[in-house]
Amino acid sequence: MIRILIPYGTSEGQTARIAEYLAGVIRAHGHEAFPVNVERASSPEPDDYDAVIVGASIHMGKHERYVLDYVREYRGTLERLPSAFFSVSLAARDNTEEARKEVEGYIEQFVQQTGWRPNKVGLFPGALLYTQYGFFKRWIMKKIAHDKGSPDTDTSRDYIYTDWDSVKRFAEKFLESLVPEDAASVRG
Repeated sequence: MIRILIPYGTSEGQTARIAEYLAGVIRAHGHEAFPVNVERASSPEPDDYDAVIVGASIHMGKHERYVLDYVREYRGTLERLPSAFFSVSLAARDNTEEARKEVEGYIEQFVQQTGWRPNKVGLFPGALLYTQYGFFKRWIMKKIAHDKGSPDTDTSRDYIYTDWDSVKRFAEKFLESLVPEDAASVRG
C-alpha cells in the first residue's frame, strides 16, 4: 500500500474538491491518500510519505504564495520522491492556442519561482462560483467571463468546469508510474 500526500492551496474551494477527488481515486485503488490544505494545517513533511501530488490554483495570474513556499521548503524531497503537480485555472477550460500558452506560462512561472520541475503536471479547469463571491468579486468575474466571450455570466448560479474524468486519468497515470505491475488493475 502506497501512502500519497496531496498538499494543496485553494482560494474558493475547487482545488480542494479536486484534491479530495484525487484522494478518492487513489483510495479506490487500495492506497492511502492524505489531502491537506497547506494554508490551514501545519504543513506535513513529505518525507513521511511514498509519493506527493502538489496542487494549487491560479488567481490574478499567480499560484498561491503559501504553496510556492511549501514547494521551496520541501523541494529536495519532492525531487527525490515520485511527485506530481496539478494546477487549476479558468484558462485551462479554453481549448485555444492563446489559453494553452497562458496555462503553460503559469506552469513555467511556478517552476521558476520554486526551482522544482515536476515530472507529471495536471492542468484542470476550475469553476466560476458566483454565488460564493462578494458583490465586487462577482462583478469582476462576470466582466472577465464576458470579455473572454463566455456565455456564463448568470451570477445567480455557479459554473463548474472541472473535467472529473481527466482528474481520474491523472491520478491513475500517476499510480501506474508508481506501481507498473498494477497497471492493468488501474485501467480497470
